[in-house]
Amino acid sequence: MMRRALLLISGVLASLFLFSCSSSNRLDGYLYLRQNANPSTLDPALIVDVSGAVIAAKLFNGLVRFREDLGVAPDIAEWWEVSGDGRMYRFHLRKGVRFSNGREVTAGDFKYSFERLLDPRTKSPNTWMLDKAEGAREFMKGGAGEVSGFRVTDAYTFEVRLTEPFSPFLRMLAMTAAYVVPREAVKRRGEDFSSSPTGTGPFMMKEWLSGREVELVRNPHYFEGRAKVKGIMYRIIPEDLTAVTEFETGNLDILSLPSSAYAKFRDDPKWGPLVVSMEGLNTYYLGLNVSKPPFSNAALRRAVSHALDRKRILETFHEGRGRLAAGPVPDLLRKWEVENEHDAFSYDPSRAWRIIREEGFAGVQANMYVTADQDVVDLAEIIQAYLADAGITVKIRQLEWSAYKQAVNRGEADLFWLSWWADYPDAENFLFPLFHSSNLGSAGNRTRYVNREVDALIEKGQHSPGEEERYGYYRRAEEIIIGDVPWVPFWHRNDILVKQPWVAGYRVYPIYSMDKGTETAITR
Repeated sequence: MMRRALLLISGVLASLFLFSCSSSNRLDGYLYLRQNANPSTLDPALIVDVSGAVIAAKLFNGLVRFREDLGVAPDIAEWWEVSGDGRMYRFHLRKGVRFSNGREVTAGDFKYSFERLLDPRTKSPNTWMLDKAEGAREFMKGGAGEVSGFRVTDAYTFEVRLTEPFSPFLRMLAMTAAYVVPREAVKRRGEDFSSSPTGTGPFMMKEWLSGREVELVRNPHYFEGRAKVKGIMYRIIPEDLTAVTEFETGNLDILSLPSSAYAKFRDDPKWGPLVVSMEGLNTYYLGLNVSKPPFSNAALRRAVSHALDRKRILETFHEGRGRLAAGPVPDLLRKWEVENEHDAFSYDPSRAWRIIREEGFAGVQANMYVTADQDVVDLAEIIQAYLADAGITVKIRQLEWSAYKQAVNRGEADLFWLSWWADYPDAENFLFPLFHSSNLGSAGNRTRYVNREVDALIEKGQHSPGEEERYGYYRRAEEIIIGDVPWVPFWHRNDILVKQPWVAGYRVYPIYSMDKGTETAITR
């Protein structure tokens, strides 16, 4: 035992020595950031992971982007028009926007980029973003040489016509997959474009050492001016403890705080004033598989919702790092009041106990699947204890992430813990993928919830051009979902980071694609 302890101490000291030495290798004027996973690709058409999307936001631009209030702002499109029937969008592009290879961006580049996304040869997982354009389905099946709904009227005017109105469409165009790419670079590099991309953004790719680091350099010709740092170095550091040590030794400039380190930095006189918080667009939830016993019984699901003291768990276990959820739609996106908000998921153990016995479920057993992440395991044990008090025996099964995701997608779990983060800031993004019956399993509806009235309400909201009418449909859909309890929504987590004292101008954004990296400066 003593020998093992000495070896561990020696290893830690050696690591600290390496960390302290590595600070001298920093590039002057660079911003050093952590990525906890190696991006799978930097090709906008193929990106599905946040690690890739965060970097792509610095390399590319789209027609539009998000404002600070989560509305839609101009990007490469200087302005746009929408037809009265909500089907046609006409975008007027800025002149003089150039790819990093020096060529000017034109409307034809957007037509190419959008058709490339839909082309079966690209094998994009993001075709759902643009498949509502006229002619998209025929093009995707190989029955047409181009998408009839994408039209170039002149070098700086690009039109998109949809088969029917789709209210979230403009917001979806601010997503990573809708970024513009140059045809010549894609053709020349082929599959290598994903690791050596050419875009229009404030930064350009310099080097990607897979599993180690991604280096971006400032684009001096960016159409909105030069970034304040010479470059950004993304270091791939999977382990939280290593990342925290690297930050404390000055080798990282900003760190998203892991839960294990939150209290330490919050309470430290040195670091506390440098902790930054932002309300996140997400919902963390306990999913109940409604497709099979025991949670195919709605009364039992309601009993679960009353057996859990979500507020206490948020304030103690989660250390108050979020806002209590009233339903699946985040508070920042909900434009309506939730009916019976204080009753739907209220902590009422006697009520839970009574329901379970009246329904004949005393002693029922359920399997809860979780990832092997220690925080999630700890939370699962808390949930297990609450449900045991109500008369439900929960067996916890830990799986590594890929096996966990596969098992939950197949409907094997009775209970599971997951979160959903906004791809675009619209309530529809928390209703359609997660609760529409067309999305069972891997598409998002992992509770396998089916309610035809909810389907119809979500679809009516998608096709309603007027905001008031659209929110009315979404409000009613969410109320029904809350009553059916396929989820027990817990909280909307806040994003909490800590920055070095020499970092100026850094801001936290609720959507990863909003951060272009242009305002942050290194002052030392």
